[in-house]
Amino acid sequence: MASVLILAAAGAAVAALLALRLWVVLHSRVLVPRQSLSLLVVAGSGGHTTEILRLLENLSNAYSPRHYIIADTDEMSAHKINSFELNRADRDPSTMVLCNGPGTCVPICISALLLGILGIKKVIIVYVESICRVEHLSLSGKILFHLSDYFIVQWPALKEKYPKSVYLGRIV
Repeated sequence: MASVLILAAAGAAVAALLALRLWVVLHSRVLVPRQSLSLLVVAGSGGHTTEILRLLENLSNAYSPRHYIIADTDEMSAHKINSFELNRADRDPSTMVLCNGPGTCVPICISALLLGILGIKKVIIVYVESICRVEHLSLSGKILFHLSDYFIVQWPALKEKYPKSVYLGRIV
């Protein structure tokens, strides 16, 4: 009986420490200016890849190198990204995840958040809600709204509903 109580107390202590660390990571939004930032791009199929590549076209060269996550079965996105990268030169490092809505980006962003929780590396998470989301967030957006460092919407109605978001107008 005593060993069960000790084990339960230890488990509760670990859970409390992890919850405290999660709170610290989510609430310490002090960002240090950098000359360059490594970028992890989560590519979805179809329109998501086209949108994310349009976003990347407008980023400065400070966002490099760029690393991509693509589904094994998504040959079209891989081809588009290869063509895109052939037209741009790779440059300097640091760390950021940029995504725009495919469901595959959620576990990637959670993994990036875990790097910060575990104290390994602070990863900046930037989520851009798809242009087709005018009044309601996508499921990925609803999840990542609370976890991202920057949550960008492309419609004023979403900015009104989600005040923490950043409205830049139509960027794609």
